[in-house]
Order: sequence, then structure tokens, then C-alpha cells
Amino acid sequence: MSRTKAIFAGLVAGLLGGIVMTTVMLLLAALDVATPLVIIGDRLSVFIPPGPFLSLMGKVGGYNHLKHIGVGSTIAGQLVVSAIGGVIFGLFARRNPARVSAIWTISIFVLLPIVAGAIALWPVLGTSYIGLPIDVARLVTLIGFALCVFLFERTLVLGFQFLATQKISQQDYEFTPAIGRRAFVLSAIGVAAAGGGVALVRKLYRAATFSYDGTQYKGRIVEPITPNELFYCVTKNVVDPRVNVDLWHLEVNGLVQNRATWRFQDLLGFEATEQETTLMCISNGLDAGLISNAIWKGVPLRDLLDQAAPLSNAARVRLHGVDNYTDTIPLEKAMEPTTLLAYEMNGVQLPHRHGYPLRVIVPGYFGEKHVKWLTRIELTDANAKGFYETQGWGPDFIAPTRSRIDLPEYESRFSLGELNAPIEVKGMAYGGDRGISRVELSFDDGKTWRDAEIYYAGGDLSWSLWKTEWTPDPAGDYVLVVRATDGEGDVQEFEEERGWFSGVTGFHKILVHVAA
Repeated sequence: MSRTKAIFAGLVAGLLGGIVMTTVMLLLAALDVATPLVIIGDRLSVFIPPGPFLSLMGKVGGYNHLKHIGVGSTIAGQLVVSAIGGVIFGLFARRNPARVSAIWTISIFVLLPIVAGAIALWPVLGTSYIGLPIDVARLVTLIGFALCVFLFERTLVLGFQFLATQKISQQDYEFTPAIGRRAFVLSAIGVAAAGGGVALVRKLYRAATFSYDGTQYKGRIVEPITPNELFYCVTKNVVDPRVNVDLWHLEVNGLVQNRATWRFQDLLGFEATEQETTLMCISNGLDAGLISNAIWKGVPLRDLLDQAAPLSNAARVRLHGVDNYTDTIPLEKAMEPTTLLAYEMNGVQLPHRHGYPLRVIVPGYFGEKHVKWLTRIELTDANAKGFYETQGWGPDFIAPTRSRIDLPEYESRFSLGELNAPIEVKGMAYGGDRGISRVELSFDDGKTWRDAEIYYAGGDLSWSLWKTEWTPDPAGDYVLVVRATDGEGDVQEFEEERGWFSGVTGFHKILVHVAA
């Protein structure tokens, strides 16, 4: 077989194999099996520092668009690599395409990718969308990947042989009508497989997190307790888990004397604790709404750790979600009675998007520490890191005192002649696990301050809501600024030494225009 014909046949067969492999990956994803199409993004993202990562998000239009691009580029890259692999295979197999060694092709296109994939993706292979234990999920993911690359290898070899073994009349041109017909047949098969893949992509898109990832809670709608469906939401996942509680269990292991495995019903046997706690994202801007408040019910984490009996060299607790998200907290924080394993949120079972059946509540720490879909509690040494810690967020994850003006909105306009009552000014203040003791408001960009009324004080672990009335005089442009004092007496401030990736600090300001 000529070199040109081998390249053509290998290209077509390799591309068809890539389409078949990608379609099967999409099918497995629709069946809640993790595949490289999604988990490769989790594996690579930890190597991108927060600065470039946020810059990239800004350039593409946000986290959801970045997820679109990530999955799309992975599919495109997979097809390109498949086509290149087909060309290389065609060049090596062109002398005797009918007698290609199955041992050789399986070794190159099946065993080698499985080994390379297992090594490269090992930290994220334990991802599960139905709540399988990490070790079981890792095996399921590898089996699914093995099926995909095996189908690629079979499609490549058989497709190449289908194109290359036809006897061709000695003509001056390379591609005969027989070759053209066979290429058309393979192309039709590829189009059919691609059509199935497109249908699966649409199904997965409908199940994806795009509709709620980035949910913010701010403005006129803010209430003391955030409704579950409005609670702020941030997720690294393209598709969030929907855990089958009958398959799920919670492991406690690592640097402990007594390893244990708990089923959900076991946890219900512990004495329950209920507490109001506010969660805030580490990337929440001064004027943003990635903060919400709820009443959580569950088991103090220390109840399980006491039974596990941590060893003397245990310093941190690494928390694992079934979606392969991890984060760590100090052992001392884990042993505080308010650090909770929550299974209810505002009086109902945890919604799937908020971590069903179990999540961690770590008062005073940023939201990334409140791991959802919890499946493993691992006691480790002081060097352990989690997903965002590895990426470069932190090192301080304790929420600083923050406050925000919700009403009036930025650039609001009022007319003195039309005002029949004072302007209502409202907002929230949050002091981590230190509570809020005072809120002050300035109407002249911080030159003078006056107290606002705290009309809802949720306690040390929760935000407080404040309000005041303002009658502007005279007309002009006003810069409104708010500041809070936490329960320990420390006044909110701009912390110059605090890195941006440990959460922004400063004062929320709005501009209000008042006409005569």
C-alpha cells in the first residue's frame, strides 16, 4: 500500500475511532460514570495559579464559559489525537494491513493509555457522581476508560483494514471508486456516531451545573435565612453528583487508631446539633452575593473523631467529596463543637446541589472548606493540602469582617422634591465566627459615621442584617460607605498585608445621586 493511501486510511479510521470513543465516554457520563472528558479538567486546574486562572475566567466570560471551553477542547483534542494516532498506525501497518498483530495494537492503544491515564489522573480517578466509595469509584472509572480505548483500538484496526485490504486495479490515480465507497461507508458510520454524541451532549448539558453555578444572593431579596433554592452556589463540576445514599458511606481513616466506616443511618443515631451558620466564598467581592445564611442540622465532627482516636502526629483533617474535591482544616478546628457534619438545611434534607447526603460546616472559614458530598475524613500531617490550597489559594482561610449595602443600589437616583419619606438604607454584616456587635454608615465617603440599627442578629456564627433611614440634604452626589465591628471589638478594615487570594478586605461603597 502506498504511503498516501495509508495516511488517508489511517486518518479516516482513527477519526472514526475517536468519534466512537468520545460517544461512549459521553454515554458513560450520562450513566454517572466519570470519564477523562471531565476529570482531566480537575487534574489540570490545580496547576494553574489563582491569578492566571481568574484572568482566564475573565477573558472567556466566567467560570461556566470556562467549563464549556474545557470540555469542548478536551473533545476536540481527543479527536485530533485519535486522527494522528490513526495516521501513525496507517504508516506502520501499510505493508501488510490484513495481518496486523492484535497484541501489538492492544498494547499500544489500550494497555499503554490505561497505564498512562492511571498515572496521570490518579488523584482524580476516585470521582463518582452517584456516591461510590473512592476506591470503588477509581476502579469503575478505570474500567470505563479501558472500555473506551478498547473500542477505539478495535474501530481503528477494523476500519483501517476495511479501507486498505480492497484489491485496487492498477490505475494512474490513487483512490478508486471502491476506496471512495468504503470511505463513504465509514464516514456515514462516523456521522451516525457523532449524532448520538451530540444527543448525549444535549442531555448532559441539561443535567449540568450551568443553570445555578455562580448563584448570588444580594439586594432587595435578602432575608435573615436564605431559602435553599436561592442559597449561593459555587461548584467546580460540570455535572454535580446526585448521590444514591444506599451506595454511599463515610470513611474515617488516616492517622487514627480506629478506622471506621459509617452508613447514613448510623449518623442519624448520634445526638444531633442544629445551628445557624453563614457561608461565604473566598472569591466574594465587596459588592457581591456569594454569601448566604442557613440553619444546619447534623453531627459534630468531633463525635466521630473522638471514636477514631487521632494519633499524636495528626495535625490536619483532609475532607474528601465524592466529586473528588478535597480540602483541609486544622485538627483543632475540626474538634470544635460547632464544626458540623450536616445532613439537613433549613429543616429539610440537604439539596443535591448543596451536598446531599452529607456536607461539612466549618464556621468562620471560607466556603471552600465546607466540603459537599462528603465521603471520606482523613487525618493527616501538617503538610496536607486540598484542591484550592494546591492551586494556590490562601494561606489564610478565616473570613475577615465584611459588610455590604444592599439598598439603595449603586448609582441610584432620587429627587428631593419627590421624596415623601426618608430613604431606606439596608445591608448585611458578617464577622466569621466572631459575630457582629456594631454597624456604622457614612454618607460622606468615610469622613463621619453614624450607627445603623441591627434588626437581625443571627449569633456569633451568622451574619447580621442592618438598616437605617436617611434624608439627604442638600442635593448632590453622595458616597455611602458601611463598616462593621465584630463581636471581639475589632473594626472592619482594609488589610493591606492580606493577599487577595485569602479573600478581599476593605469597604463597600455606593454612589447615590440626589437632585433638587
